[in-house]
Amino acid sequence: MLSSRSARALAVALLAVLVGALLPAATAQAASRTVQGGRLDWGIKSSFQSYVTGPIAQGSWSLTGGAATVGGSQFRFHSANGSYDPATGAFSSGFSGGVHFTGHTKADGSNELDLTISRPTIRISGGSGTLFADMVSKERGTGKVSNRSQVPLAKLGLGGINMKGGSTPIALSNVPTTLTAEGASAFAGYYTAGTPLDPISLSVDTKAPAEPKPAPSEKKDADDKDAEKDADKAKEKDEEKAEKEKAGRVENAAVDWGVRRTFREYVTGSIGQGKWTLADGAQDGGALFRFPAGKGTYDAKKQKLDAGFDGSVHFTGAHDLDLKFAAVTVAVAKGEGTLSADVTSAGTTRKDVPLITFEAKDFAPKDGLAVLTEVPATLTAEGAEAFGSMYKAGTEMDPVSLAVAVDKKAELPALPDLGSEPTAAAEPSQKPSAEPSTEPVAAASDSGPGAGTYAAIGGGVLLLAAAGTFFVLRRRKAAAGTDATATGSDAPQTS
Repeated sequence: MLSSRSARALAVALLAVLVGALLPAATAQAASRTVQGGRLDWGIKSSFQSYVTGPIAQGSWSLTGGAATVGGSQFRFHSANGSYDPATGAFSSGFSGGVHFTGHTKADGSNELDLTISRPTIRISGGSGTLFADMVSKERGTGKVSNRSQVPLAKLGLGGINMKGGSTPIALSNVPTTLTAEGASAFAGYYTAGTPLDPISLSVDTKAPAEPKPAPSEKKDADDKDAEKDADKAKEKDEEKAEKEKAGRVENAAVDWGVRRTFREYVTGSIGQGKWTLADGAQDGGALFRFPAGKGTYDAKKQKLDAGFDGSVHFTGAHDLDLKFAAVTVAVAKGEGTLSADVTSAGTTRKDVPLITFEAKDFAPKDGLAVLTEVPATLTAEGAEAFGSMYKAGTEMDPVSLAVAVDKKAELPALPDLGSEPTAAAEPSQKPSAEPSTEPVAAASDSGPGAGTYAAIGGGVLLLAAAGTFFVLRRRKAAAGTDATATGSDAPQTS
């Protein structure tokens, strides 16, 4: 039998071994991770949206950079990119896409209200967080245009949220946001500092840093090196011969087109009660559909393209909604492009129907890639017929992006990356209360929010799924203000 002293010594030794075994795992878990892929959903301020499109401003908003719409009044920004440190909870991630608001059109065609918010970035550290964004705005009254990069636009209400120790994906849901003084200024003075904005939700994928590759061995047989050089020369000759034989051939190509934003919203809304289905290789980029694997011919000198693409999109819903586009083709010549497709509706298919036309004035290849990015597109007469006369010929449709690789080394632009779909929702247990309908006034002070201000109550809860792959940050209790949706409730105050 061991003496008490021996037993204590053995216990200490075993504890040291156990700690030594656990430390590497703990260190690996705490290693800083890369944020790669994901989305941010934010309505900015839903009552501002209502004001812009209402009878007073009589304006509109449009999406840029692949931004999409989701839910009732939220914009979805995509392709999260940044870093996350599980040990400290520090988080930084930028997102792509933007929203352009215009209104109060003058006699000369210019807009008194002109505001663009793009490239939002979320930064969280030490229990506090800020939403930054690029902002271009026209000042009320003076019309002076300001262009600011990464303005600290809104403070995040993170009370009670524990950001430490997360895995992937990481999700935040319905986090309150409040306008900062800098944000109020960049917002062209439509709201004062402290005004509650719409809450944000995000979901991003994270991955561990890549393992360093071992250094190449310096010991290499001279004969092997000579053999490699000879093989490389032979390969180069074969490639040069192949290049000459395939002149004018498309190496790879993709066309991105969302059809029409309001049509997508109609399909999935309360009237259409439907959906769309992608097949045959088509990909969903959130605000657009990608038809990939383009094959055909391209004349760089004449900037002429004739190519076909994989993929199909099928819209179905109530009121006999049944519309499918497949076998998409794109023809570009003399500075104009046409997108055509096989159209199936009510069981009948029409081949190669020209749906939209778009400008293609600068379609010369650069670094082996000819690109058109978000060029305006209009509906053809045949396209109008394909939509059952829902839209007239000449109607503005979603913009078109086209990329054609004439060099096999050239890479096509990346599709918007929405990241993994969260396996559980992170919703506050207490729903936001209604925000009183108030009119924005010119920023006069840095005073805090008034009635309807978000108030963080209670502690945060960190949920880790049993599989260990889903990490959700949620608020136990949050009293939050939401925007009144009455038309004109956010009308600017005039002198």
